[in-house]
Formats: sequence, structure tokens, C-alpha cells
Amino acid sequence: MSTSVFIDGAEGTTGLQIRTRLDGRDDVALLTLSDAERKDPARRKAMLNACDVAILCLPDDAAREAVAMIDNPDVKVVDASTAHRTADGWDYGFPEMDPGHGAVIAASKRVANTGCYAVASVAMLRPLVEDGLLPADWPISINAVSGYSGGGKKMIQSFEDPAAESPLDTPFRVYGLGLAHKHVPEIERWSGLTMRPIFVPSVGRYREGMIVQIPLQLQAMPGTPKPADVHDILASHYEDRQFVTVADLVHGGSPVLDAEALNGTNELRLHVFAHDDGKQAVVCGVLDNLGKGASGQAVQCLNLMTGAPEGAGLDAQILL
Repeated sequence: MSTSVFIDGAEGTTGLQIRTRLDGRDDVALLTLSDAERKDPARRKAMLNACDVAILCLPDDAAREAVAMIDNPDVKVVDASTAHRTADGWDYGFPEMDPGHGAVIAASKRVANTGCYAVASVAMLRPLVEDGLLPADWPISINAVSGYSGGGKKMIQSFEDPAAESPLDTPFRVYGLGLAHKHVPEIERWSGLTMRPIFVPSVGRYREGMIVQIPLQLQAMPGTPKPADVHDILASHYEDRQFVTVADLVHGGSPVLDAEALNGTNELRLHVFAHDDGKQAVVCGVLDNLGKGASGQAVQCLNLMTGAPEGAGLDAQILL
């Protein structure tokens, strides 16, 4: 018996990738509305209440409106917006967050999909905080760069269409300098931090892919941990996980990371790089901002919620 899925907002970047990952699966029946029907609140509400799982790929206010339309208690929801990521009654859609969290998602009817920057940040910070190596009140800075697809249709058009209303030809730009990026509350809550981190995002002139970096002054931290301690905690936490992997520890040298290395996949790869003297380290996460940072993560959660294999539809590369 197949699971009926309605993607509300299927024409956006995330919605299109989710649909692509679900197309051809015999355990999923995709429900759709025509262009005219999508603008009819009554038809949209009927579809939201007729499906087994609704996946919301909408702006925050529209996502809250969609949830309010659902009065069928059997409908499960995966919300890809920011609207419910710290809301009571919603489970955070990062299956690898803790041992057993996949089971929490499997039993849930309301799952808030992670933010792209946030999933990498939480993946790096939470195990270190839970272990006690990183104090919850430690001052943390997070630096990140994403491809421009993370900005949605308008930003994609600005970079790709010279005739766009506000074309962008800059190779790199830093934003969020008001230090109030929408992912910060999510990072603070789910990483276990008690002090708001400084988060500085940026966007490069490439379509897809992301690197998130967290520098650590190990020599100043309680107990003066070693780079190997940081690496071992992460490696143990994600041992035998299909979609979160930890690369070998690297001391010194001149290593480089490619932001596009995991494009089209649902993988998040963590790295620990250290100075030769072991007093400083930087923890990095590489992922596809549209994969593990959005559509792939949503499908992984959908699979858990419906009893499908966790990796169903996530093996092949998906590039739009």
C-alpha cells in the first residue's frame, strides 16, 4: 500500500528536488493540484487533509497557515520552512542528532525539517556539548558559505539572469551582519548552547554546495582538549550512520575543502583540522544545501515517518 504525499509549494527549489527524489517510487503516491487549484484555498485545504503526509515548502507565514488548515488528525506534516523549528509540539528533523532520534521522528506527526546552515552546525556542536568537552556557555563563532540556490528563486534569478530586476555579478558576499540570521535560534536550541553563537553566513557565485566552519581555541578551553578528543567524540557519535560521516583527523599541512563535493547527495561530511601544535582546531561540515540541508533531509524524515527504508530515494545524485 502506497503513502499519499502532497507537496505544498512543489514549484519551488526544495519542492522540485523532493518531487524528483520521490518520482518513480512505488511506495509513494504524489498528489498534485493544478496551477488554478493551488490558488483556491478550499481545494488546497482539501488536499492537505486528504493526504497521508503533507510536505510544506513554503514561506514561514504560509506554512503556519497550511498547518492551521489541517483538521484531519491522521495527517503527518514535514515542514521545510523555518516556522516550527523551535516550536513546542514539533520534533526536529535531524535523524542523526542523538541515538534514538530517528525513532522519535518515526513516531511523530509534526516534524520541522532542519535549516541547511543549522544542520551542519548542530551536527558539530551538539555531540561536543553533550560530552562536556565544549561548555554550553562557550563563545562560539560559526562561519559559512553557501551556493546561491540557498536564497531561493529570486536569488537564483539574480545570479543567473542578467535581465533580472536586481542582477548580481559579485563573486562573493557576506550577509546577515545584523547577527540575527533566522537559523541562529535553531542552532542555539538544538546544539545545547546557552550563549547565542555569532553566525556569519556568506554566498558565493556557484549554484549549490556549502561549507560550515567552527574554529576552536582548544588551549583556552576547560581541560585543554586535544584535536583527537574533538574528532573521537564526533566519530563515535556518528559511527555507522549512512548520511553523516566523519573524515580522518588532519594535523597541519595544507588541506582544502570543496563546497560542491557532495552536491546531489544527502550526505553531511564532518572534518577536524588542527594546527601542528594541537592548540587550535577548526571543525567543518560539507553538504549540499539542497540535499542534507533541505530536500534530502525531508525525504529521509518522510521515510522514517512512513516505515520506508531510511535511505529510500536518497542513493542517486539529484542535480537540478
